[in-house]
Amino acid sequence: MTTRRRVMQAAALGAAAMATGPARAATPTAPSFEIPAGACDCHVHVFPDPARFPFFAGRSYTPPVATAADLLQLQRALKLDRVVIVTPSVYGTDNRATLDGIRELGPQRARGIAVIDGSATPAQLDELHQAGIRGVRVNLETAGVVDPAASGQKLKAAVDQVKARGWHVQTYTRLSIIEALKDQLMQMPVPLVVDHFGGARGELGVSQPGFASLVDLVKAGKAYVKISGAYRSSNAAPDFADVTPLAQALIAANPDRIVWGTDWPHPNTSLQKPATEISEPVPIDDGLLLNQLAKWAPDAATRRKILVDNPARLYGFG
Repeated sequence: MTTRRRVMQAAALGAAAMATGPARAATPTAPSFEIPAGACDCHVHVFPDPARFPFFAGRSYTPPVATAADLLQLQRALKLDRVVIVTPSVYGTDNRATLDGIRELGPQRARGIAVIDGSATPAQLDELHQAGIRGVRVNLETAGVVDPAASGQKLKAAVDQVKARGWHVQTYTRLSIIEALKDQLMQMPVPLVVDHFGGARGELGVSQPGFASLVDLVKAGKAYVKISGAYRSSNAAPDFADVTPLAQALIAANPDRIVWGTDWPHPNTSLQKPATEISEPVPIDDGLLLNQLAKWAPDAATRRKILVDNPARLYGFG
């Protein structure tokens, strides 16, 4: 394919994506409790114009455009002061979209989590740190790495790359992998952050296989868990009440190891569309999602830990 044709296709994709972007979503429900100063959404993505930031050819879906300006609008509506932008699978190991989002929002508001491979040099990692990156993500789900041995190797490789610079390793995986790797995870020399309730399912409750291992890691201070993207763990829209026992169990285990996030703009990977066809995001009321935190953590001091203190420590906010 010629360079000119690639540019034209990227422009067409960008125009289509921008027409269905989440900036046109309904205004979120207002927060129902006082949001403390410095509160952080610890898990979002940005998808700028793909003509500027092309997607990875091997991606499994194509999201519509969701810009840093859209994200800032959401932050203001939810009265949040800080955010962590995570490089999603659609960019492979290209972190430029994430870095651009951090730059646009500024160092007082934004940090990032990068995706790297074994070829990343110390100088490149230094540049990422200067740009606001504070950890690396190992996505074991989208990549289909569900074998415990292979998963353990991928996590170890990430630890070896970042352990000298004060970063953490974040993983998107499932409870069966967490349970199988529990001993390894207990010994990790860097902080471990587990996305989206560790893949637990709300309808299966706190006794589901593997959840106790996740709770043990949290209780021991060996893992942070993002009580994020509740809709991923539940079919009980719009408030996803069945994840409440999961959130409460994790918070009770160790409130110093819990952070919260929306997973905005809610990428939808379940539509079974061709990878190059735009998949509309899951329709989520992020304000209603935020308001569930008051049920998960009724105590204001605990909510402050989850929204402010833990993110500040984990992501290096001043």
